[in-house]
Amino acid sequence: MELDHIAVAGTSLGAATEHAAQALGVQLQPGGQHDVFYTHNTLLGLANGLYLEAIAINPDALVPDRPRWFDLDRFHGVPRLTNWICRCDDLDATLAALPDGFGDPVSLRRGDLRWRMAVPASGILPYDNCAPALIEWEGTAHPAALLAQSECRLTQVHVSHPDAVALSEMLKPHLSDERIRYSTGPAGLTAHFDTPSGPRVLT
Repeated sequence: MELDHIAVAGTSLGAATEHAAQALGVQLQPGGQHDVFYTHNTLLGLANGLYLEAIAINPDALVPDRPRWFDLDRFHGVPRLTNWICRCDDLDATLAALPDGFGDPVSLRRGDLRWRMAVPASGILPYDNCAPALIEWEGTAHPAALLAQSECRLTQVHVSHPDAVALSEMLKPHLSDERIRYSTGPAGLTAHFDTPSGPRVLT
């Protein structure tokens, strides 16, 4: 598993996009629409092959026949950082090595991008959505390579949860990344960045 991207959710795409833009002092780029879960996004290219995604339910699209990913059906309140996503070369093998709860693979596409993502039937990831979502990109296309670079660099993802120790121990055999930090506390995520205007924090 390797860190792939992070996601900011909002009750609208405009709200999620503005929250990320204000926090980092940069503008996001247009993304697109997602079939299956009927969401849409904007994107920000980050250093080291990472990117940031602002995402929300698409009010002009259909209603899916299953809960949406990232627990968006239950989202309310102010826009915030809600998810971190890790890529793996073999999604099925990774899921088999982890406890139940990370979901089943769903095949997705947007433009030239093709990927499989593990999505729980409930839409809710383990540890109150503080566990990473898992993705396997198919082919060579990846969003980070298609985006203009923002000169923003992700330096840390702070994962807080009452059972943070158990979450960390579960992921340790599969993920080694000094940027991921865990602490015991209320469930939530915080990301730290170096940006053209100095250090910034996204919550």
